[in-house]
Amino acid sequence: MHELSMAQGIINAVVETAESNNATEVNEVTIELGRLAMVNPEQLEFILGVLVENTILEDAKIVFEEIPVEIDCHDCNFHGKAIIDDKDHYAPMVKCPECDSFAIEILNGKDIVVKNIVIEKPEDN
Repeated sequence: MHELSMAQGIINAVVETAESNNATEVNEVTIELGRLAMVNPEQLEFILGVLVENTILEDAKIVFEEIPVEIDCHDCNFHGKAIIDDKDHYAPMVKCPECDSFAIEILNGKDIVVKNIVIEKPEDN
């Protein structure tokens, strides 16, 4: 369950950013999850919900956005969204939608990114 360490890393990054900006509260956090990040979004959401208790993020809305898998195909030179087959495999099978080749380079879709943090700051006097 590596979602626990991922969730803790996300929380640490958000808290550090919020504190360095003198935030009094975090209202919303947008997290981009790559389709190939090998993270269960439901588990990550649950763990985040537990770990944010008694933190500056406790009442924050957590928004997840999926990063699609983008590839370059070495066989047909296709560039764009890939076909992903993860039904009967331990790891997802990624192939070109044009020629069904597995001779590809994955350009995007493996990352987890804290995209946006909405904070509240104390009012200036």
